[in-house]
Amino acid sequence: MVQSMITIKSIKCVLLMLIIGCSSNKNTPDDINSNVNTPLPSAGLNILFIGNSLTYSNDLPAMLERLLRLADVEVGHFESQTLPNYGLPDHWQHGETRAQMRRQGWDIFVLQQGPSATEGRPYLLEYAPLFSDEADKVGAKTALYMVWPSRQRFFDFPGVSDSYWTAAVKINGQLYPAGQAWLEAWSMDPDIGLYAGDGFHPSVIGTYLAALTMFEQLSGHSLNDLPDYIPASSGDIQLDPSVATMLRQAASTANAKWATNYPSAITR
Repeated sequence: MVQSMITIKSIKCVLLMLIIGCSSNKNTPDDINSNVNTPLPSAGLNILFIGNSLTYSNDLPAMLERLLRLADVEVGHFESQTLPNYGLPDHWQHGETRAQMRRQGWDIFVLQQGPSATEGRPYLLEYAPLFSDEADKVGAKTALYMVWPSRQRFFDFPGVSDSYWTAAVKINGQLYPAGQAWLEAWSMDPDIGLYAGDGFHPSVIGTYLAALTMFEQLSGHSLNDLPDYIPASSGDIQLDPSVATMLRQAASTANAKWATNYPSAITR
């Protein structure tokens, strides 16, 4: 069980992260902030995250940033446009998101629509190309953050994955297959807790697994070079080495099978 994988101190960290994980986050450092007129750094990765609570729960952007820094990858600026219950159509109509997208210097737009197995699928397929066109205007790439269905709709996993993969291929973009990494992890340890208590949002471990899929593609580094802890905002969470190895393997396998525009990806 998850409780056996982390220390008592880490359990407190997990609980804290679950409490704060459902609030909006904009990840705006003091030296850059979200002012669209402030030039982005010319060196390092500049990433704009566009999504909802599945992106800002447990502060995924900050966790990814710390992982990249641990690997000595230069990071410029990470910005999050993430609001509760927002989909890509909402962000397309949202003035602040559109203004941020026009900012010069972005390297990647990371888009997250929602589970998108059924009713969300048309939105993902319609709006991903619109966001990709905007990314092209500022010389950025577009990546899709594949999420997961709620525990109650577990049967939707294939539909969610297909929606995101289809959209990524349609825009010739990157795909971060977090949902498939979850399935890979469960195939090795059915008891690992990737959902938060509400059965929809990710636990800290679930967010970490998503971050690993992004890290591997963005850094080009082996996941095996990472330490056996989760760099969470509220404090590092130590993992049992065997669990850390399993999570890294799950992320790497998902990337090898599902990633698009990635050297090790298998064409589906």
